[in-house]
Amino acid sequence: MPRPPSLPLDADAIHALASRSMFHLFSSISQGMFLVDRTGRIVWVNEGYRRFLPALGIGSIDQFMGRMVEEVIPNTQMRQVLETGKPILIDLLTNKAGTFVVSRIPLHEEKEGEEGPGEVIGAIGIVLFDHPETTLQPLISKFAMLQRDLDDARRELAAQRANPLLRQTPDGQRRAKYTFASFVGSSPAAVDVKRHARRAAQSSSPVLLLGETGTGKELLAHAIHTASARANGPFVSLNIAAVPDTLLEAEFFGVAPGAYTGADRKGRQGKFKLADGGTLFLDEIGDMPQALQAKLLRALQEGEIEPLGSNKLVPFDARVIAATSRDLPALVREGRFREDLYYRLNVLPLRVPPLRERRADIPALVEVLGEDMALRSGEAPPELTADALALLAGQHWRGNIRELRNVLEQVTMRSESQRIDAVQLERIMRESGVEHVQAAAPTPDTAGDMDDAARNAALLRPLDQQVAELEQRAIAAAMAATGGNKLATSRLLGISRATLYARLENPV
Repeated sequence: MPRPPSLPLDADAIHALASRSMFHLFSSISQGMFLVDRTGRIVWVNEGYRRFLPALGIGSIDQFMGRMVEEVIPNTQMRQVLETGKPILIDLLTNKAGTFVVSRIPLHEEKEGEEGPGEVIGAIGIVLFDHPETTLQPLISKFAMLQRDLDDARRELAAQRANPLLRQTPDGQRRAKYTFASFVGSSPAAVDVKRHARRAAQSSSPVLLLGETGTGKELLAHAIHTASARANGPFVSLNIAAVPDTLLEAEFFGVAPGAYTGADRKGRQGKFKLADGGTLFLDEIGDMPQALQAKLLRALQEGEIEPLGSNKLVPFDARVIAATSRDLPALVREGRFREDLYYRLNVLPLRVPPLRERRADIPALVEVLGEDMALRSGEAPPELTADALALLAGQHWRGNIRELRNVLEQVTMRSESQRIDAVQLERIMRESGVEHVQAAAPTPDTAGDMDDAARNAALLRPLDQQVAELEQRAIAAAMAATGGNKLATSRLLGISRATLYARLENPV
């Protein structure tokens, strides 16, 4: 009985066997192969590759053999393989014959008694797949998706570089710093305010941003400017509460040359003129002195200003965005804010929600704020556990996002470890001066396990937020029950398909 074939036991024989086997394998499963010598001249072609010759404009094999590879195969990288001795295992080659998935492998001289590859004496080109758009559809689709994402990222980066938003100018001109992407959050309240702000950006009317301190009003003002037709113009901001009353008129309207003793001989432009062609952001408008309110109203109505110490009117073209954390209607009723100025500013009012109305955004805010802190300090950002995030979501946040950032900075400075749980977080919050640390906010997964007191505490939140959460949970349950069938889901919930699509796209 003949003995079955066995594997060779010495390394050289194993190497030779593997080389022959791989060559025969590639020759049989590939779509074509050819061989070039060390000069790049084609010296061998298998039968499979010959079918590509007509598409390359070559009438016979004799016109192909002995030619330099670049002369007959456009866009080939075989010369690079010959020069570097390094293989190109997977590549896409496109020329007039089509698009192919190819592999290029250098061939090295074997020298007895020497380790490592010898000199390059040639290279072999292998067509692994032709028509990859069909044979490799899943891989090509994924590659195309990644390529689209890369192209989008490149376009966005190019737009940011070209946009005055992030570009430093040599003349020191004031520019906006943020876009709508900087306003972090996907909660119904955050989505709603961003939607209305985008609409406001398309108008040239005054915008009035209303909201508590630390909610991101100034950030939204930057974003509205950046998305508007005035994006290429300056963005000039003035915090009225930070400027003494005696200097506000000069800050607003500028100073004529030699207007008073000590004034600059060249004069000084005011914020209205600096914002010409762009946007003027007036923060804390509710703190404006009454004596200046009439002059501001006239400037907004007439589009012209009169610098301090001058009798000449200077025209300007600036879109005004005002913001305040105060109750302007109450100030109007009390006679502390001009009613006509209020109506002039309150053309496009936007209420910026406090953090307690968008608790679902806290995990994303923690991540973004942590990364920003890490970039500034050079230290790793804190990693908060789920129970720590729930504890943050349960707080009242009177200072909103500004207070949240302060707590995260305190946590980073006071904690011994990078990972923070609820026990550590509560201790640090109490040590940092937080008087009343509220209980952790419940999550939908744990709501069923709460006792009555905890369940009642969970209900002490804005009603529209609770309704939105319940609605989304009902839609998710119905979609799961119907296997994702939207028509059946809408019938099950007793709503129209249009309403269902609207709720899926824009939760409220």
